[in-house]
Amino acid sequence: MASLALPSAPEPNVGGGASPTAVVGVMPAIAVKTPATSPEEHRRFWDRENTALFVAAGGMATADFFVTRSNLVNGGKELNPVTRIFAGSTPALAANFALEEAGVIGVSYMFHKTGHHKLERMTSFVNISASAGAVAYSASHH
Repeated sequence: MASLALPSAPEPNVGGGASPTAVVGVMPAIAVKTPATSPEEHRRFWDRENTALFVAAGGMATADFFVTRSNLVNGGKELNPVTRIFAGSTPALAANFALEEAGVIGVSYMFHKTGHHKLERMTSFVNISASAGAVAYSASHH
């Protein structure tokens, strides 16, 4: 049977000086520059684009409120089961649409704080589209 010779372990350096057999590993330092913000990232939540999106979402929610209220006064029926709960009272209906807008801003802010900036903007776009669809449907069935 053949025996395999293993290298001996290095002797401990008791004297504190550099050992002649000590090997020093050197790791190369690599400098990486990253931009402070990427193009889709922004620092401030209330920037120009978000403000415009929230104003547009608020405008569409207001239009949705007025068209919905007009349809309800003229004998129409609220099709959204959540909003239907508030349809019997004008102040309750207005509060529903105001809370909807506050919810959009809150969800958008959550996405902003967690770094999901595309979803932050998309929240307003989805809300604007849903309100525009509701206004168009209500206006066409008035």
